[in-house]
Amino acid sequence: MARSNQASASRRTDIISAAIEVFAEIGYYRATTAQVAERAAISQPYVYRFFTSKELLLLEALEVSWQRMLQAFAQARDSNSADLLEHGLTQAYIEIMEAHRNEVLLQMQAQTIREQPIREAMNQGIRQVQQLVLDAFRQAGLENPEQRTSDFLARGMLCNVSMALDMPDLMVKNHG
Repeated sequence: MARSNQASASRRTDIISAAIEVFAEIGYYRATTAQVAERAAISQPYVYRFFTSKELLLLEALEVSWQRMLQAFAQARDSNSADLLEHGLTQAYIEIMEAHRNEVLLQMQAQTIREQPIREAMNQGIRQVQQLVLDAFRQAGLENPEQRTSDFLARGMLCNVSMALDMPDLMVKNHG
């Protein structure tokens, strides 16, 4: 029974990974669960065994991406001194962008989706990131933590645009 549960969990993860890729590449509205199934090398009915709708699959994909970001930021917060905190958080985000580009693209697309469950998932994810960064800046005793948090999030969004449009010149390199 344990082996069956492990296989099932692995298949679920495979489906979510495939969905992230497909949604990021062609967009949520154009993507089909058949394309996700093909990418995951399974049948479409098997996708529906785990996710009863494409929207639920997107919600789970977004949750995976937000949790990855929160974990990376928490690790950066915990492993950097106050004077290196902001740099550590920035590095964590750069690593996410490089290793999990499709998750960032997925989040960018989801920002434009009007369906309420998707908007709520995006609002919750962004608020959790905002709160984690704000708390980290406050705990580190950094001056004006609210403004620094806002600036940090804004730079992250500019990084997203720079990456999505393949325009690295949008970013000013910080050599400090």
